[in-house]
Amino acid sequence: MTSRYRVEYSLKSHRRDEFIEWIKALLAVPFVLHSDVENFFHGSSFGDVQDYEEFMKSKEFEISKECQKRYYEVFEDVESLITNTIELGNRSQANGPVPRLRKLVPSVGTFFTPLPLPRAFLAEDRRRGISRRRFVSPSFNDIRNVLNTAQIMALADIYKDDTIKHLKLITFDGDVTLYDDGKSLMKDDPVVARLIELLHAGFFIGVVTAAGYPGQQGSSQYYSRLKGLVDAMNESTLSIQQRQNLLVMGGESNYLFRYSHELQTFRFIDGEDWFLPLMLNWNKDHIEYMMENIHRHMINIRKKFSLDDESKTSIVRKERSIGIIPVNGFKILREHLEEISLSCSGKLTELLLELASDIKVCAFNGGSDVWVDIGDKALGVESLQSYLCRDEWLDVCPILKSETLHVGDQFASLGANDFKARLSACTAWIASPQETVDILDDLLAYLKS
Repeated sequence: MTSRYRVEYSLKSHRRDEFIEWIKALLAVPFVLHSDVENFFHGSSFGDVQDYEEFMKSKEFEISKECQKRYYEVFEDVESLITNTIELGNRSQANGPVPRLRKLVPSVGTFFTPLPLPRAFLAEDRRRGISRRRFVSPSFNDIRNVLNTAQIMALADIYKDDTIKHLKLITFDGDVTLYDDGKSLMKDDPVVARLIELLHAGFFIGVVTAAGYPGQQGSSQYYSRLKGLVDAMNESTLSIQQRQNLLVMGGESNYLFRYSHELQTFRFIDGEDWFLPLMLNWNKDHIEYMMENIHRHMINIRKKFSLDDESKTSIVRKERSIGIIPVNGFKILREHLEEISLSCSGKLTELLLELASDIKVCAFNGGSDVWVDIGDKALGVESLQSYLCRDEWLDVCPILKSETLHVGDQFASLGANDFKARLSACTAWIASPQETVDILDDLLAYLKS
């Protein structure tokens, strides 16, 4: 049974995606009008059991087809609204028309490709039986999966239709996306074989993670987290260039590592070689000032919730990040994690206004801890797009946002560090490493079809 806490928690605005909720509300209408549950139990004479079952079967088929048709029409309309939004430049100009979708869902993000939602719905309906359900309406997860599939289909369509502009870079979050929370990637994990296949196909693969380890000593830390993939690469038939197409962006957008054939592991890339112009211009004194203030803020909020016992939590401060982490097996309450991340986010907003600074920062709930980082994943992905095009011989440049896919698990509107990646890439919102495998299987299949 769903707890009252889980119900109330899911209704909080910062844990919802308004675009998905809006589609969910549209689909609720045909579900209610065409489910016809009452006739299943209150029909006239059905004769014996065999006749009843045959009738139910034929009736069920009829209702399911009608529901599928109505759902399909809803997704057709949403697809048209997305296409209109793209044609109008996603966001209205000063004196230009406002896309209708943005009037209906003001918080909707940017679309970098059209989305074939009706086709994606039919694919997900075959898997999830959405139109065959009579008691459970289309859910958040149903719609999330339809959107994911539509994005994968769109990228595959572009890849096949245009040899110049197509998917080139695929980035991934680490925890809960490539491996379970707090774990590492093992060679027999199913996602490894898919990543090797993508590298064989010539794609750049980036792991954009909040875990931040500076300097060349950080290479051992990232090797430890991605050991299974690196070992599998070293034993594979991948070319030297294909192996070097694996990169790690740590600390959101602070530390870049690239696989080195000579080292057989990751090589640290100095920030001066890849920082975006915006990042190079950040005032270092302002960064230090913000870190100091957030440190004090974390000390205070840690005391507020009686988490200042060293046997429970500890504050970890790094060069460009700071976090509250549990120790000795202690678990911070989910409510406290949310409170801390949202409180830190508010404090960061105050500091940025005080400094009149353009520094990008993010505060997020990592599931068991809370971190504040200088930079964010939007900059992390954009930095990879830019850095990979500094090799003049590459014929894939530029790498556009419409040619990049980011796969992650944290896309809630606040307190989730994958959310910012929506500004720099097409995205797929997954909920487990298995869903990542499913997404990549779909992508590989669509690319080959």
